[in-house]
Amino acid sequence: MITRDLILRIFSAANILRWNDHIRPFDFFELDKQAHKIIIAYIVAKFKEEDGESVDWTKLIEGGIFEFFQRIMLTDLKPEVFHELMSKKEKELHNWMLGLLDKDLTDIGCGVKGRFEEYFLNPSYAKPEKRILSAAHSMSTKWEFGIIYPWNAMIYGIEKTKQEIEEMIADFDDLSGIRKLVINKKYYGFLDLCGQLRFQQRWAQSYRVPRTTVLGHMLTVAIFSYVFSIELGLSGKRLFNNFYSSLFHDLPEILTKDIIRPIKSSIEGLKDIIKMYEKKQVDERILPLLPENWHAQMQYFIQDEFEDKIIENGKIKIVDDIDKYNDDKYDCLDGKMNGTCDKLCAYIEASIALEYGIKSDNLVESKNSIYDKFSNTKKRNIDFKQVFDYFK
Repeated sequence: MITRDLILRIFSAANILRWNDHIRPFDFFELDKQAHKIIIAYIVAKFKEEDGESVDWTKLIEGGIFEFFQRIMLTDLKPEVFHELMSKKEKELHNWMLGLLDKDLTDIGCGVKGRFEEYFLNPSYAKPEKRILSAAHSMSTKWEFGIIYPWNAMIYGIEKTKQEIEEMIADFDDLSGIRKLVINKKYYGFLDLCGQLRFQQRWAQSYRVPRTTVLGHMLTVAIFSYVFSIELGLSGKRLFNNFYSSLFHDLPEILTKDIIRPIKSSIEGLKDIIKMYEKKQVDERILPLLPENWHAQMQYFIQDEFEDKIIENGKIKIVDDIDKYNDDKYDCLDGKMNGTCDKLCAYIEASIALEYGIKSDNLVESKNSIYDKFSNTKKRNIDFKQVFDYFK
């Protein structure tokens, strides 16, 4: 089971500032950067598959999460300092990081600790997936830099930083996904829209610390979905669907912004109208930015996202007992579990803000309401109450 300490480490990334030695129009946080990176990695990997090359999606998912944990542990190092230290003391730094995370990874179980160690200590392990993630890291850095560059045009060294980023992108020119993102404005538009979700603060009517964004929230939900999926021993395709459905579950908010729950539930039928509007916007403004043969998968991820469903005879089917279909041929998606992960993350966001000493009736009421409705949820050997009670 995931530990409280690891959860706090994950959410601490919402406090880790990026570009904090540059003039910034708004604050950039590590949690958002990592979420954007993992979304871009999905795009690059999909294009790699289209080129006839295989992708180990479980290794890609785990690699993105493992590198996120690494970044949390080695935070506040400038890129040039980080690479210099890695070139001289890589093994020692990795062993130090592994020592700090030993208990957290051991408690998750399911071989995560061993794969984490191999990912960082074995250069040949998941080599193609590491390259995809490195390319995605470079593209998300380029996106951030494009925002801050005009504000720092007079700063000494900014042109050198610009050149280094351009050279970093050029190093991945062999990946068709990177070439297409650089050249094709349509595909880059999808990357750009996803990045804009970091502008949208969660809990718009309540002041919180840290002020998590919609983009960062999607990653925290995806990490919980991954952890619970491997604890349940789900098939590789099911884990893939659960992770990416969680990662993209709030994608329609690019166009609608976060419509708070009291509004959705205040008028009968309003929730259905909002759903129909979101679907229309997704179909007309988001899906056209992706290759047409990706549309069905993206729709599967984000429509009825919190329902248990399978694909049978080419059609989406909502099911009551999804465990009967734990086979890759059914393309299972555990939407109800992802919904619990979504509520769990909201509960933790409220709890951490209250622990910081922020007094808010809205946060207290929301925390108590989420706990009452969702803490007793169970799924086979997973008792979600154990995690909710970390923050009771």
